[in-house]
Amino acid sequence: MRIRSNLIACFITVGTLLPQYVNADSVAAADPSAKARMQAYFGELHIHSGWSDDAYLNGVPPVPEDAYRYNTGQAIRHANGEMIQARQPLDFMALTDHAESMGFTHLYFDPNHPLYATKLGEVLRGPNGSREYWGYMNKARLDPDAFPNPPQSLMNRTLRTNWQHYIDLAERYYRPGEFTTFVAYEWSALPAFQNLHRNVIFRGIDVPEMPFSSLDSMNPEALWDWMEKARSQGSDLLAIPHNSNLSNGLMFPLEKHDGNAIDKAYAEQRMRNEPLVEITQIKGTSETHFSLSPLDEWADFEILETLIAQHDKISEPKGSYVRDAYLSGLKLEENGNSNPYKFGLIGSSDGHNASSPVDEDSYHGKMGMLDGTPELRRGGNAMHPVSAAYSASGLAGVWAKENTREAIFGALRRKETFATTGTRIKVRFFGSWGFPEDMLNQREWVNTAYSQGVSMGSDLPARRSENKSPTFAIWALKDPASNWLQRAQIIKGWIEDGESREEVYDVICSDDLNPDPQTHRCPDNGAQVNLETCDFSKDLGDVVLKGIWTDPDFNIGHQAFYYLRILENPTCRWSTWEANRNGWDLMSNVPPTIQERAWSSPIWYVPQE
Repeated sequence: MRIRSNLIACFITVGTLLPQYVNADSVAAADPSAKARMQAYFGELHIHSGWSDDAYLNGVPPVPEDAYRYNTGQAIRHANGEMIQARQPLDFMALTDHAESMGFTHLYFDPNHPLYATKLGEVLRGPNGSREYWGYMNKARLDPDAFPNPPQSLMNRTLRTNWQHYIDLAERYYRPGEFTTFVAYEWSALPAFQNLHRNVIFRGIDVPEMPFSSLDSMNPEALWDWMEKARSQGSDLLAIPHNSNLSNGLMFPLEKHDGNAIDKAYAEQRMRNEPLVEITQIKGTSETHFSLSPLDEWADFEILETLIAQHDKISEPKGSYVRDAYLSGLKLEENGNSNPYKFGLIGSSDGHNASSPVDEDSYHGKMGMLDGTPELRRGGNAMHPVSAAYSASGLAGVWAKENTREAIFGALRRKETFATTGTRIKVRFFGSWGFPEDMLNQREWVNTAYSQGVSMGSDLPARRSENKSPTFAIWALKDPASNWLQRAQIIKGWIEDGESREEVYDVICSDDLNPDPQTHRCPDNGAQVNLETCDFSKDLGDVVLKGIWTDPDFNIGHQAFYYLRILENPTCRWSTWEANRNGWDLMSNVPPTIQERAWSSPIWYVPQE
């Protein structure tokens, strides 16, 4: 449905390098759920400060508070000396420094701290300290006698002190109703450079004495065991895997860590502890890979394939992407096992500058001085040749009754969440066996959707009639500071005759266009981008996309999942903004434009026995 009102006249220019803005009050007036019981909140659940070793060793100041200052709207200093500031504050955040080096690295340079006198401190302060530090750490895992780490008692004492500092910081910046903070950390297992990282998020401040790190175990199942013990002792927590795209197929396996078959206990434990997955961030988007979804024209989006620190090794797509995991879960269940992959979706940045660089026109890199200048981001660092492939992404969205730890953590737990590539598109997605066709035109339609159906992250209830296909309510509102919305898509996956199937349906088109009933595609709405100025079409696209869609190919015997993908009209990618500012040619190894997008958590259909 096309909703534009008179919004074109509301565009203004803010500086020469900022995108055009649309009047926020006009957008709010178009929001039919403004008085609904749930509100959309945007946050960041994956951010690093200079207390992570890979940040500090690339020039990021050792000041964890900077992450809170940045995401509450204050300016902080980048490693390159410039001041950086978020375009607008976030609603919630979690500071997730690596547990394996939490606040340690800068202490090796402090003559007043006992870590200064250790062998590792001596290595780190050497002429090639940063490079030798990583080599030493890897060797210490294999031969601790020849490459001794600091005494364990000293490490534990330091970690307890630093962990308490994180708890205190989260409490200091928590402002219920205005800005929510979570105690958190990253578990950074990287076996053979295959990414298995998780962010561990606590509901409150009743947390274990020390975090469980990959130095304790690189087996995710051991992490879940520790989480279950912590939960039994009063800590409510969950873990969020990220960068499955770089896991070489290990993030979503078809067997357990020890090689045995996935069973009901494994599936239930994984879902208790990992109800969400981070689908997009700086190190690439993990929705799907073009080799896995060759009929999805939007699958080749911000793909990063080389393993971390192994720039000549490509990650295996199978088992590394979200859509493939959803299909694997259905297949496991079809074969009589339980489904360990019924997770919801969020986005976050993984910014290592104590910041969340999600705006294309003011992207400032991820890794301190490793990509801290336009030249380095363009690929001017032999140690980091993938900088140009990094994305200015993303954010986590939740629907919650209020901006508090209890409400937002509850939304995370029930998977009423969505992900964006950094713009603040609001997304709602409901499923039912018979929403009224005119429901979205009703003033209180959200209340009807909750009472007659289920929201994203849920299973469809048992069918009330043998003759009905499921219906879905789709609603998306544009970010006032970003481009117009182009189309709403539903991605469906199912199992048929033992084989995985998927289909992309364009269900709502902008500009009064309609999907082709045969191809399920919207016509091109003609939106353009001027690559020299980064100006874009201002008379095409919609503020709101909304509608009711019924699955035309439903089969009662096929278990399935459905999730929503919202696409904006194209805009300049950050690399194009920087090329224009510096008078450079556009790079040939990255696209000049990007279609910012959002994804809902899925809704699942499970046939009744």
